[in-house]
Amino acid sequence: MAREVKPDAFGTPKPIDEIAASAGLLAEELEHYGRYKAKITDAAARRLAKKPDGRLILVTATNPTPSGEGKTTVTIGLGQALARLGKRTVIALREPSLGPVFGTKGGATGGGGSQLQPMQDINLHFTGDLHAVTAANNLLCAAVDNHLYHGNRLRIDPERICVRRALDVNDRALRKATIGQGERRSVERAEQFTITAASEVMAILCLAQDLQDFQKRCGDILVAYDLDGGPVYARDLKAEGAMAALAKDAILPNLVQTTEHTPCLIHGGPFANIAHGCNSVRATRLALKLGDYVVTEAGFGADLGAEKFIDIKCRQSGLRPSVAVLVTTVRSLKYNGGAKPGELDREDIFALGLGANNLERHVRNLLKFNLPVVVALNRFKTDTEEELGFLRGYCESIGAVMRMVDCYDRGGEGATELAKQVLEIADLDQNRERFGPLYPVGLPIKDKLHLIATEIYGAARIEYTEQAEQAIRRIEALGRDGLPVCVAKTQFSFSDDPKKLGSPAHFTITVRDVALSNGAGFIVAMAGDITTMPGLPAAPALEKINVDKDGTITGIF
Repeated sequence: MAREVKPDAFGTPKPIDEIAASAGLLAEELEHYGRYKAKITDAAARRLAKKPDGRLILVTATNPTPSGEGKTTVTIGLGQALARLGKRTVIALREPSLGPVFGTKGGATGGGGSQLQPMQDINLHFTGDLHAVTAANNLLCAAVDNHLYHGNRLRIDPERICVRRALDVNDRALRKATIGQGERRSVERAEQFTITAASEVMAILCLAQDLQDFQKRCGDILVAYDLDGGPVYARDLKAEGAMAALAKDAILPNLVQTTEHTPCLIHGGPFANIAHGCNSVRATRLALKLGDYVVTEAGFGADLGAEKFIDIKCRQSGLRPSVAVLVTTVRSLKYNGGAKPGELDREDIFALGLGANNLERHVRNLLKFNLPVVVALNRFKTDTEEELGFLRGYCESIGAVMRMVDCYDRGGEGATELAKQVLEIADLDQNRERFGPLYPVGLPIKDKLHLIATEIYGAARIEYTEQAEQAIRRIEALGRDGLPVCVAKTQFSFSDDPKKLGSPAHFTITVRDVALSNGAGFIVAMAGDITTMPGLPAAPALEKINVDKDGTITGIF
């Protein structure tokens, strides 16, 4: 095992055994990965199976700026604040993908006084989960091409292969590739790589009940259609056992700590703009057994992450959150009001006013799930009192409760008022009783998409390309249309156009393709120009990362 980097600058981590004990875990229920991180074995879940669940708190956000709005920092800070108030609290988060770490957003472990430790480890190889998912995914792809090479007994149509190879870095050069060149018997064909965080195997890892369920779901992956148009599944290639073997350790949730030593279960990392954007069901369920209050998050804006958390993750798992925290910033609302990125730190009440309708629409959307909402304003040093006063008044005018947070500089102390408000709402049992998804899963695919597009995005209508129409007909022919829908679209807008900021209206959503994630148990609709393999920016974050002679890593933020 590689040597760990030095502990992070904010706070001194405690040995992971101490964190485990504080969370109610036994020493024999851990598999150690160094001093500060460990995996939790299935023995813990079995021992705690009959213990009542705690309260689940969902953290989501308004549409972000390209650099994000500190949603993970607020999630961690809220967990720390609850612990400061004497509540038995556990945080449940996704694992970072190397794509954003080396790309635009940087790391995904919070920041300042509200971050996870050991930060560098978590942002890089961590316990190897994403590598295991990558390997399992690519093993299946290798099995497909090997089957073609050795005679193609299943009569797979090389032009209709559904699975794609994966890599956990942003690499636009792999969006289109040609494989099988130079080998006499190989089938030369087009390939399209997907980032690991958007792969179906990642979604399966996060939705599977246990290793056996993971193996079954891998067997259910639709890998291709045959020459007669019939389905070919991973189980037809006998690949699911080997895939599960690669994921034997990856299926176990990881335990780390915050800068204030609050326990955090971090496991799985699907993107929300492409995939379903939630940490694993296993980690969330275990956290609910360990904590009286569990703080989790769903990726990007509530139009993506929160909707998928409810309509996919909660539907499949039976999880029922008690309250939603909607994170926003002055900067993001200015951005949605038309301010340019270089102008976000200037006082601009006009842009803030125009962008505030983005906040209002997200509040209204969350209420459609019968989920009470608290607005958390993540305060930046550049925010002026005039801007903060405007937002207080605006939230009052729309009937929303707002609390300011400053977790980056003050840690859990900076989210104390938010925590008190969340507790007041979360302890009302009727919240979980009223909670429910947006649509019945048995509706036709187009009807489900229509409800998401009109009720959540605010679209006037949906158009489908012929490719999407054909894909829907194939899914219906397989009898798999009765699944929830996962829309892949830009995170920067309610629409499928990242330039339509704020709260756009009278727009059309264009669905250009539809795919069946049969093993994961949902249908993916690709809207607009979204791609499953992001690219690096002109000045990627990787240029700032370095390692000194002692092995200390710097530049991850």
